[in-house]
Amino acid sequence: MGVKPPTLEEHLEIEAIKQLRVLYSQLFDGLRTDEMAMLFTEDAVCEFSDDLPYGDWVGRDEIREQYRKVAGSASKPFSFMHATTNGWVQLTGPDSATGSWFLLDLGLGDNPNPVGLLGVYNDVYKKVDGEWFIHRTRIDHIWTQGSAGGG
Repeated sequence: MGVKPPTLEEHLEIEAIKQLRVLYSQLFDGLRTDEMAMLFTEDAVCEFSDDLPYGDWVGRDEIREQYRKVAGSASKPFSFMHATTNGWVQLTGPDSATGSWFLLDLGLGDNPNPVGLLGVYNDVYKKVDGEWFIHRTRIDHIWTQGSAGGG
C-alpha cells in the first residue's frame, strides 16, 4: 500500500483543513470560545469517549456553551494547551473530508508532569460557501494523568 501524492489543488484544501484544526486549539486555549465555536457548522456534533464526563454536544450553540464552561476552569489564557500532532487529512469529496490528530493536553501548574491527557481527534469536515468547518469531531481518550501507567 502506498500513498498517492495530492494534486496542488488537493494539497491547498488539505492545508486549509490543517489550519482549521490548529486555529481551533489556538482559540480554545486562548479562551476565545465564541470565535472557536464559529469554526463548527451550525449542525456540528462533538462526541467524547464514554470515559470522559462530557456527553455529546449537538449544534454550534451548545458547542459554544459547553466549551465556555470547560474554558471557565482555566485560570488564564493558555494555562492549558491542546497540542495536536500527526495530522492526517483525506478529502472524501469536493466539499467533505476526514481527519485524525493526536492530542496532547498540556497543563501549566504545580504538577511536575504537564501532560494531563492523551487522546485522538477523529474529525469530519465540511466545506460551506468556500470555507472549511468542523462538522463532527470525536475525542477518544487514550490516557489521563493518574491512570494505569501514568504519573
